[in-house]
Amino acid sequence: MTNRIAIIGSAGSGKSTLSQKLGEILSLPVVHLDRFYWKPNWTPTVNDEWDEFVKDAVSEDQWIIDGNYTRTLGIRLSEADAVIFLDMPRLLCIYRIMKRRIRYHGKTRPDLNEECPEKLDWAFFIWVWNYKKEADPRSWKRSDR
Repeated sequence: MTNRIAIIGSAGSGKSTLSQKLGEILSLPVVHLDRFYWKPNWTPTVNDEWDEFVKDAVSEDQWIIDGNYTRTLGIRLSEADAVIFLDMPRLLCIYRIMKRRIRYHGKTRPDLNEECPEKLDWAFFIWVWNYKKEADPRSWKRSDR
């Protein structure tokens, strides 16, 4: 049985939804990286603390971890039994991030820290738009890993 699954892909690709459903089906614990990376009021975790968190998370015997965070992706990939890359069309991802912005207006999504109300800013929109060009793992060079 696969006990360690890493799920990556653009924002809006369905990582959190898939990880939650797989977690239920396979009885594996789910770690939504966004929930742990973002501190209250969308404050990012400092690198050293984040690295330790990711190392601790992958040291467990079983997990499904969803999220990108390219800088620490190698840590997760080196311990994963399986990697699922959600390669969804750009416009679908844009539609989904806009839809969830409306759905969770003034609230926090279930896969985020409770003190991070849903938001959508221009920088995030651009990141999603450019994901296939800049963050898609198929475009990484060996030196990026």
